This record gives sequence, structure tokens and C-alpha cells, in this order.
Amino acid sequence: DLGRHDESLVLKREVFARCTATLGASHEQTISTGLNVSSSLYNLELWDEAISLARELLPPARSMGADQHLTLCLSQNLAMALRDNPESTRGEPRTNQRRGDATRL
Repeated sequence: DLGRHDESLVLKREVFARCTATLGASHEQTISTGLNVSSSLYNLELWDEAISLARELLPPARSMGADQHLTLCLSQNLAMALRDNPESTRGEPRTNQRRGDATRL
């Protein structure tokens, strides 16, 4: 890891935007590139964006199948972002640290 997450996110967003415009939001490649954006957002602790994007991508991913790889990875990323977002807790004090990187392709 070279720690260039900010630069990586810019490029991943560009690819995701191109895929969305060219292939459509429901295309498997678009969802895959969106998963990569969501993973970068998670790794940069941009919780709200990571959660929002994962929630946006889950319905088209689920249409490919509940047990499909992209669906499972997006569900995992959403769960991890919800867990690790300090503002998502249920009023309990946070005592644990982040437990791992988000899933990416």
C-alpha cells in the first residue's frame, strides 16, 4: 500500500462515471467499478458516501442474484461502513478500532 488513496479515488470515480454513462447503472461492470469506489471511500473513512453508494448499488446488484459475488461484497462493505462509522452507533461508546479494509475487486 503506497497510501495514495486520494489519487486512487479520483481515478475510480472517473471510471465509475464513464461506466454509468456508457453501460448504464445496472451493468455488472458499472456495479463492479462502483464497488471499488465504495471500498476507497471506506478506506478513507468517508462513511456517509460509502454507505450511500453501497445502498445505491445494492438493488441492481441484487437483481443479478442475492448470492452473486458483487451483491455479497457490497453487502459486506455496507455492513462494515455502518459498523465503523462513529455516527452510526446506537449511543454506545466506541471502544474498538476499524477491523479491516473494505472488499474490492
